Amino acid sequence: MTLFILLQATSPKPSEWALFFGHFHPLIVHLPIGFLLIAGLLELDRVTRRQTVSSHTITLILFWSAVSATMACIFGYLLSLAGGYEEETLNLHMWEGIGVAVFSWVAWAIKHERIGPKIRFGPLFYYPALGVGIILLLAAGHEGGSLTHGSDFLTQHTPEPFRSMAGIPPREEAEEAAKPIEDVNQAMVYQQIVHPILKSRCIQCHNPEKSKADLRLDSPEMIKKGSEDGAILVAGKANQSKLVKVCLLPEEDDHHMPPKGKTQLTENQIALLTWWINEGAPFDKKVAELKVSDAIKPALAALGTGGGAVGGETVAAGPAPESPVLTMKLPAADPKAIEELKKAGLLVLPLSKEQNQLEVSAVNARSFNDAQAASLPKLSQQIVWLKLGDTEVSDATLAQVAKLKNLQKLHLEQTKVTDAGLKNLKNLPYLEYLNLYGTEVTDAGLKELAGIKNLKTVYLWQTKVTDAGVAELKKAMPGLEINMGLAETSIAAFVKADSAKADKAK
Repeated sequence: MTLFILLQATSPKPSEWALFFGHFHPLIVHLPIGFLLIAGLLELDRVTRRQTVSSHTITLILFWSAVSATMACIFGYLLSLAGGYEEETLNLHMWEGIGVAVFSWVAWAIKHERIGPKIRFGPLFYYPALGVGIILLLAAGHEGGSLTHGSDFLTQHTPEPFRSMAGIPPREEAEEAAKPIEDVNQAMVYQQIVHPILKSRCIQCHNPEKSKADLRLDSPEMIKKGSEDGAILVAGKANQSKLVKVCLLPEEDDHHMPPKGKTQLTENQIALLTWWINEGAPFDKKVAELKVSDAIKPALAALGTGGGAVGGETVAAGPAPESPVLTMKLPAADPKAIEELKKAGLLVLPLSKEQNQLEVSAVNARSFNDAQAASLPKLSQQIVWLKLGDTEVSDATLAQVAKLKNLQKLHLEQTKVTDAGLKNLKNLPYLEYLNLYGTEVTDAGLKELAGIKNLKTVYLWQTKVTDAGVAELKKAMPGLEINMGLAETSIAAFVKADSAKADKAK
């Protein structure tokens, strides 16, 4: 429930302090709900069962109900200054919230042992005031849910036959993106690909009834209009378009979208949005009318009813074959070794509880260094994904990493790793993914990578490698995907890298 949010028609941009306190509204707003309902239940019990509930107790509960309702109103007002709420619902919610606070104070005053006797005919108004306050509480809760989640929040999952009995329209598919497309080449790019992605991940907060940052994503016209800060699309330039940039920010960033805790876009979804924008963000063209790069073909094929021709080439639908190391049964990890890594600040997360694969991440341990890396080989069989990006590690750590014989993914972005350290990676039989973004690696280091036979993807953005060096590596390993910047596929992959700092690097 959300209690009281005022209109902010022509008000200036709110201060950070206003928004700071406004965000406490969802916390405070639950207090009057509990207090007022408890007061009502105690009064009902006292009247129907003639229980001896202390009048002072109910008075105290009503007092805190009135105080918390008033605070919720104030914080609600501050929260409303951020804008993005449907006006009619906001107005109704506002007055209902005010009513809850007013009638709570009235009920408290009448019930008070000193103030009550001074109010003429007070006892006649006590139960009506308490009852009206509770009714307004429920109504304000409904409108608050509508503001936050949409007008159909309470009814969207109503099953049949109750939908028909209540006159509720048939329920739309919640995940349009999951609908397979029979012929991907003839699919309308916006209507059948882009809009379903936006509907499943974004439109919940950017629609006619709730438009956070004054942004709506429910129609081409609104998408073109942009937000209160301007356009969100730069046709032909996805890496300059806010629609994509906010998805690439670290999930902890306040500007990351969708917000932390919400279902995030998948790699394929980000890649498809990026491809659409790079192709000019058209709203009236089919897939066959746009340039379909090799990188985007698998994502498009996954939308079809099965494998098929995309861009004139047959591509299998669905995810790439799974790495064998992700399916093999490994021995259980030593709990003491896990605890040692945790004490160093690393996150140790199971990829599969049944098969004992582990992901080790230094996302919260930026000071992790070469000395601490000596503990990694104690889990040499279980560590499959290792994320050491933006830490203090150098080439010495790679000597320890070389002992992780089942390693499949390795993040070394923004570290002190150089060409010399890459020699240690040659004997990792399952290594498929290597992120060297922002390191001092040069063309000489690329020659070392040629010996990693199963390597499939390497990121070399903002390193010292040259086009000539990349060409040589590509010649030695034709199947290797080499990403030098925010291309279509690298955008999708960088969103998964803990320390990818896309905005900073642009």
